[in-house]
Amino acid sequence: MSYRFSRLVGVASVAALVFAACSSGATASPPASTPAASTPPASTVPASTVPASTVAGSPAASCAASGSLSVVFIPKQINNSYFDAAATGGKKAACELGGSFDQQGPSTAASDAQVPFIQDATTKKVSAIAISADDPNAIAPALTAAMAAGIKVVGYDSSPAAGAYNVFVNQTDFGLIGQSMADWACDLAPSCTGEIAVLSATATATNQNAWIASMKTVLAGAKYAGLKLDGVVYGNDDPQASTTQAQALLQKYPNLKVIIAPTTVGILAAAQVVKQAGSSVKVTGLGFPNDMRSFVKDGTTPEFGLWSVPDLGYLAYWISAKLVSGDIKGTVGETFTVPSLNGGKPYTIAANNVVILGPPLTFNKDNIDTFNF
Repeated sequence: MSYRFSRLVGVASVAALVFAACSSGATASPPASTPAASTPPASTVPASTVPASTVAGSPAASCAASGSLSVVFIPKQINNSYFDAAATGGKKAACELGGSFDQQGPSTAASDAQVPFIQDATTKKVSAIAISADDPNAIAPALTAAMAAGIKVVGYDSSPAAGAYNVFVNQTDFGLIGQSMADWACDLAPSCTGEIAVLSATATATNQNAWIASMKTVLAGAKYAGLKLDGVVYGNDDPQASTTQAQALLQKYPNLKVIIAPTTVGILAAAQVVKQAGSSVKVTGLGFPNDMRSFVKDGTTPEFGLWSVPDLGYLAYWISAKLVSGDIKGTVGETFTVPSLNGGKPYTIAANNVVILGPPLTFNKDNIDTFNF
């Protein structure tokens, strides 16, 4: 595990992360037809309601938009702690750049639930849309219509279909997540042997599907020959559904050793279920340190990982602003810097117009108390 700990050295500053908040308002290209108009979305999260936190020692900032830059974030669903954390970073970037920030989205994750929000943002002629795709293909026509209207589209967390965005901000390399999940399962299963199962978000989520596919490739290696993947179930990033699925896994697979949940909602639900059941099953995957701290300390989740979620939202907003200003076009090979990220080193737009935030972090009992998000 030493290679994962070495990655933490370069990102120790994340322990104090979480930003000062401010008040401010690989699929084929989809068809370019404009979707029919729909009624305005009913579920929205005004910028002022996004949870605020501050950098240690810094007062909470307050600022207002001073220019015409307007960016709307459309997460998979609102009232989700993961996307609220990303929104905190987006708000900070808006504050620094003098733009406005708004977050709107459906209350439940569903394949086409984001479409009315995209159409509403298009009608309002916002500068840019930053979106985490519930279903990459279902939202593609609405996004291409927005792009045709001159709106920049930045995917973050979960990619829209190819051709339906200008730039996709990937939280980390899919292969690194797949490798990490396989290694965490190997670490937690006795002698790297036994049955494991995955509790994912939605069946159409591009990011979770890519991570799971990568993990399966890694598990085919000789090191992991003793692990048996029983299957993948989906909790739809809903606490109750994830709880039900975790309970079902314990009942269906009495010899289960590890549950891997590559979703912040799923990992928390699985850990709660395992602890309440008094089970010896271990839980790992992707989650917030603040959510999982007690489960790390009681041994339910000895190790798991994630990236800086506020940084993900921060970078998505910065890229949106650079696209709107014309500083970047979103073409492969372009480079740009964001002063407070990546150690000041340039980011490069890679194949498929992807920018990678950075490597994942691993959390365990030795470092969990140094992180606060």
